[in-house]
Amino acid sequence: MAVSEQTRGNGRGIVGLLIPALVVVAVAAAIAIIASLPLETRQDLLYTAQDYLPLVMFITLAILLFSGYPVAFILGGVALTFGLLGYFLGTFKLIEYFNFVPRIWGQAAENLVLVSIPTFIFMGVVMERSGIANDLLYCVQVLLKRVPGALALGVTIMGTILAAMTGIIGASVTMMTALALPTMIRQGYSHALACGTIAAAGTLGILIPPSIMLIVMADLLGVSVGNLFMAALAPGLTLSALYLLFIVVLATLKPSIAPPLPPDLLKVPKGEMIPLLLRAFLPPVFLIGLIKCSILFGFAAPSEAGAVGAFGAMLLALIAGRLNTKMMSETCQTAARTIAMVFFIIISATCFAYVYRALGGDDIVEHLIKAAGLDSWGFLVLIMLIVFALGFFLDWIEITLIVLPVFAPMISSLDFGDHVAKADVVYWFAILMAVNLQTSFLTPPFGFALFYLKGIAPKEVKIESIYKGIIPFVLLQLIGLIGVLMWPDLALSLMRSTYGS
Repeated sequence: MAVSEQTRGNGRGIVGLLIPALVVVAVAAAIAIIASLPLETRQDLLYTAQDYLPLVMFITLAILLFSGYPVAFILGGVALTFGLLGYFLGTFKLIEYFNFVPRIWGQAAENLVLVSIPTFIFMGVVMERSGIANDLLYCVQVLLKRVPGALALGVTIMGTILAAMTGIIGASVTMMTALALPTMIRQGYSHALACGTIAAAGTLGILIPPSIMLIVMADLLGVSVGNLFMAALAPGLTLSALYLLFIVVLATLKPSIAPPLPPDLLKVPKGEMIPLLLRAFLPPVFLIGLIKCSILFGFAAPSEAGAVGAFGAMLLALIAGRLNTKMMSETCQTAARTIAMVFFIIISATCFAYVYRALGGDDIVEHLIKAAGLDSWGFLVLIMLIVFALGFFLDWIEITLIVLPVFAPMISSLDFGDHVAKADVVYWFAILMAVNLQTSFLTPPFGFALFYLKGIAPKEVKIESIYKGIIPFVLLQLIGLIGVLMWPDLALSLMRSTYGS
């Protein structure tokens, strides 16, 4: 087994080195061929290369993303390489590299909106490591044990609650897989339904506020985080409701795939139900509600609410008697790795976006769209299709930081007539993209929620069952996307009624 794993690791390393090596060889060969051409031909080719360099930059990024290297290194490396190519082609000055520093400082280090990301990540890890989330899941399952599909419903509701804590999809999916999947299998649940429910419920964290993804999107689009949170609340809860309805209907029509629970399972003595609710259910739900309301109604900035949430999670762990040195050490290490990964990608994406725009990438995209003759609706559908396709291969943060800097300058100029007010177009687009990005965690071959689930699922759970199980939930997500597309008020009415038009 060890030899096999080592062989696979060496194979992945060779493939990871082969793709960049091929790119370097191709560039060297191109330079040699160009150098051998006549002067006039070289000049014509130079002008053509200047025009299409941003397009080649984007294609190169797409190819290198399959090399297996960390995305942050790829984004930064492509930015530096094409900056040098732009210098040799006369479209980029070396002194512009110094603009990286103020942009990184202003967009990441000094950005008060992004300050909330570490605190929300820390809060989610504390809830998971301290066992508070485990207790909450058990309590939800006890409350729903008499309803058809009780265990699956409990996982979905737990995913909805966890969505308000973190945005760390790996933590949510891993925890619910470890706690709920073995029980669901023992009770005769269909492997496909059990896996699909856990994976879909775990992805709600990137849509239901306070969401890390929405914070990043608000920063990139230059809009209010509070407005975006309020606009995302109804679509997120709608998706959760669609999951619950699907499970209840399926469990009612086909009891064999979600059998009723035996009376002795999850049995709590009559006098202990109220203490269980007071101990395991109400405190975390109160903390979540406090965080949501403080942001949505303007009592606190996201960074302040995140700090209060992190302190509140530690306080709950202390009250439960689980706050100790080992737990805090594991929490800090896990949170630090996650935070470092997120901000490294943000910094590299900032550099990539600057070089792309400096080379004229915005003009290229705008020219291609105008040449295609797309109106506002055609442009919107094109972006949604691109995001959905990228979801098969990339994570949400990579898609967001690659796509939004390219298309954001054109979003505010879109006109949908009476369907959406001009002032609300950016918020509507952001929610459409957020709902669309839900699928990036569930679509094979690189759906990260599927990897997390398979990693700790029992051996009898096959990858085919996981893929089969997520299909109906991806279709439900697309139904939710179409719903927001056709009825913008599903996302915008709550934001308007709270903050005004």
